[in-house]
Amino acid sequence: MPYDLIVIGGGPAGYVGAIRAAQLGKKVACVEMDRAGGTCLNWGCIPTKALLKNAGHYRFLRDQAAAFGFSFDNLSYDWSKVIKRSRKVSDRLASGVEFLFKKNKIDYIRGKGTLLGGGKVGVEGNDGADAVHEASAILVATGCTARELPFLPFDGTKVISSREAMVLEKQPSSMVVIGAGAIGAEFADFYHTFGTQVTVIEMLDRLLPVEDTEISQALATSFQKRGMQLLTGHQTTAADVSGDSVKLTVEPAAGGPPQTVEADVCLVAVGVQPILPGGSENLALTDRGYLQIDARYQTSLPGVYAAGDIIGPPWLAHVASFEAIHCIDGLYVEGHTPKKIEFFPGCTYCHPEVASVGLTEQACKEQGLDYTVGKFPFQASGRALAAGEPEGFVKLIYGKEFGQLLGAHIIGGEATELIAEMGLAITMEATHEELENTIHAHPTLSEAIHEASTAAFGEAIHL
Repeated sequence: MPYDLIVIGGGPAGYVGAIRAAQLGKKVACVEMDRAGGTCLNWGCIPTKALLKNAGHYRFLRDQAAAFGFSFDNLSYDWSKVIKRSRKVSDRLASGVEFLFKKNKIDYIRGKGTLLGGGKVGVEGNDGADAVHEASAILVATGCTARELPFLPFDGTKVISSREAMVLEKQPSSMVVIGAGAIGAEFADFYHTFGTQVTVIEMLDRLLPVEDTEISQALATSFQKRGMQLLTGHQTTAADVSGDSVKLTVEPAAGGPPQTVEADVCLVAVGVQPILPGGSENLALTDRGYLQIDARYQTSLPGVYAAGDIIGPPWLAHVASFEAIHCIDGLYVEGHTPKKIEFFPGCTYCHPEVASVGLTEQACKEQGLDYTVGKFPFQASGRALAAGEPEGFVKLIYGKEFGQLLGAHIIGGEATELIAEMGLAITMEATHEELENTIHAHPTLSEAIHEASTAAFGEAIHL
């Protein structure tokens, strides 16, 4: 009996799309060659956050415990247990997705899916058995994988991707990170916290280039104070991995004399590339090699849809899930018009955390918008001081004429949790008056949002 829907890929787009279709009464199969949850649950979002939580606890015990009245001798850690805990967390969540498949009567097929045309999907089974399945519709959610540098291929030991960085059996004494986006910043923070000497190389002029310039500058200041070496505005032009270490030739992007950077391990975090499913040669691609879709998430082949990282940036799990739900609802919910991403939160879970939604100040200038900015430092927040987290600030950007929220940018403790309110405010087209008339409990970190809003119009009380 054919399926209503076959999903190729079990990550945040694939498994969410499969479950949503099942909720709508459809007969669904999900084909996944690794494990349910995809990169996010198994090799991305979740295990890295577990590692960073370990790093946060260690940082507190080492740097702040005395100020909180705690004393102890011989602080140490077990590297293998740090790694093992993150894997345990991932395994638990992956098992949870597999349970959801059973709960929703979704056939979970372990193997590599290939588009055969005519609504058919071939599966090269992980158990050695091959099969062909048929469906009225197919959702491709195969995601992305780490991108190599042409002259610096991954070897899994000295030159690694984020996947290997999560499970290194031995902590390196030194590491060079190429790329200062979210992945690079998070791993730089994690390894440096545990004592690895870290050098970050970024071709563009700042860390987290997609973030607001002030946020990037604040993070760079924090990283440098902690002892990281940052080479922004530099590009890696050559590499030597013949010895026991990695030697990189690094040159200023604007021109200038080269220098050599050497480390035990090199983490390449320069972006991702699409994992196109077998049989995709008949699908139209974007100029960057991702699957091209229409307004209803349909590819160039009728009946074949796509969502998540495979259709291009912004390569975020929550965006992938959003896209999958709108794709499925567009298929099976009468009258539903699928939405495409407009505003979405971006989060980086290093220390201090960074989160944002909406326009940066640079974007406002480029678009010629008339805007005003309000900022509030966490060092003026009673809750932040009580928690020992005074670093960072909230920055809000409002349109001057109507007072609507254009963008929100936060660096500091719990920034990734605080940003949700800002996403709702932009979605609801909230004005500064509405935000300021929303009582924020005292004492909370969220008060900094209220204060930043009042500061934008010269009405801040605590600044």
